[in-house]
Amino acid sequence: MRRLRRSEAMRALVRETSVEPGDLIYPLFICPGEGVRRAIGSMPGVFNLSVDEAVREAEEAAQLGLGGLLLFGLPEAKDEQGTGAWDESGIVQQALRALKNSAASKKLVLIADVCLCEYTSHGHCGKVIETADGWTVDNDPSLALLARTAASLAKAGADVVAPSDMMDGRVAAIRLALDKDGLNDTPILSYASKFASAFYGPFREAADSAPQFGDRKTYQMDGANLREAMREIDLDLEEGADMILMKPAMPYLDVILAARERVDVPIGAYQVSGEYSMLQAAFEKGWLDRDRATLESLTSIRRAGADFIVTYFAKDAAKLLG
Repeated sequence: MRRLRRSEAMRALVRETSVEPGDLIYPLFICPGEGVRRAIGSMPGVFNLSVDEAVREAEEAAQLGLGGLLLFGLPEAKDEQGTGAWDESGIVQQALRALKNSAASKKLVLIADVCLCEYTSHGHCGKVIETADGWTVDNDPSLALLARTAASLAKAGADVVAPSDMMDGRVAAIRLALDKDGLNDTPILSYASKFASAFYGPFREAADSAPQFGDRKTYQMDGANLREAMREIDLDLEEGADMILMKPAMPYLDVILAARERVDVPIGAYQVSGEYSMLQAAFEKGWLDRDRATLESLTSIRRAGADFIVTYFAKDAAKLLG
């Protein structure tokens, strides 16, 4: 076996899995203002960006050959319904229009996250109601709000809409709304298996989206359930999803592999904030080699079956891949 490992050239020749800059999607957190580049404490190297700064990031991403951007928004104000999510002058809508007018848009796929958690005062991903057992997310009335959000983002310039809310039936509602508005060509990248994970903590600082009460375990998936994840994937594809996204990535490589063996649509995986921050902490301590561990983590996700990866390491990895 050592014969095929004798040199870097030989190892490269027989390498089974590769990561290219075009396989990587870079998340951006868009905030109000101008010239804003606010560091996120728990995510070294990641920032809340005003629209003008986001355009600069997009230009660098395009130069590096990245595949695209995934946009999240921090609105100026929040309310119980999350109306900022579908506001035509909303923060992500503004960013999409600016990005579409930049040269970078010709080289990048612009993906807009579809969820209400960043826009609601309570921090949940749908409409909430009070019951005898306390507060709960009301699934069906939330679908219309999510569909309205997706259509608004597509009209503003999103190449892809990506529902991450995990409401049952949201893909069908979004597909119907898009088609009704003449947006038939806008694909849906569904967060088909999104687990109720401990690895989202830093993201909630970045997006200011932590629930104000309770948790999301009643609508995000139980991390113990692989078969249930396959049912979620089947349902989203039946409803009209064009691509699926697995989240988180590294703690759920077996789910990515099972999905790859089950379906033939494009599959993405999200190397989430906790995965990123965990590695960054080890880098700062000198416990792991930054460059090698970054690329090894991404290769593991590709090897499991992901066609593309959403990662905060996208720019750093693209520079390493050269």
